[in-house]
Amino acid sequence: MTTFALIGAGPGLGLAAARRFGAAGHRIALLSRTAERRKELVDELASAGVTARGFAADVLDPDSLTGALEAAGAELGPVEVLQYSPSVRADFMKPVLDTAAADLADPLAFSLLGAIGCVNAVLPGMRELGRGTLLFVNGGTAVRPNAERAGTSIAFAAESAYARMLHDALAPENIHAAQLIVPGAIRPDAAHSSPAALAELLYAIHSERTGFRHYAEPMPD
Repeated sequence: MTTFALIGAGPGLGLAAARRFGAAGHRIALLSRTAERRKELVDELASAGVTARGFAADVLDPDSLTGALEAAGAELGPVEVLQYSPSVRADFMKPVLDTAAADLADPLAFSLLGAIGCVNAVLPGMRELGRGTLLFVNGGTAVRPNAERAGTSIAFAAESAYARMLHDALAPENIHAAQLIVPGAIRPDAAHSSPAALAELLYAIHSERTGFRHYAEPMPD
């Protein structure tokens, strides 16, 4: 049995994705900073018959991410699917003319350096399995910069470039890197961007393994 590792475990998309991949037979590793939230999610998944464990990790602390993913692999089985979808902070969204170089340190660490650390932690296990999926979930600023949200626009663009390079470099090893763009808010009542709908789309991206960039819904003009 293999593991679905979720970076950014929360009660919305994170929980829905964990349920979907758990229903497909994966064990679930939930990585987040908050112990209480991890326990709630583990208990909720257990009630649905899904084996899940929580692991303490901070996206801004690469060593904690690496340690948590190594522990998850040892306890639950090798990570076959990594979903990198931490929730961004509000202070990453300053207007571009108010953004100094120092303001980009945390957004870039959050979206790019954290992602690199996670990928490097799970790649050896995926190579041993002979397969794997790397899922990157981003907002619309990853493909259409917004001058009012400079931090996420710049950091998501960097993450997108990294993920695209992974897609090309890892395809010969049967490791599929893909990006899901969610242009608007994730809402329970949204036809295409509800947590449940996005979880189904993420599972389809993993199982069908076609293309790099996918959209939850069309980008508005």
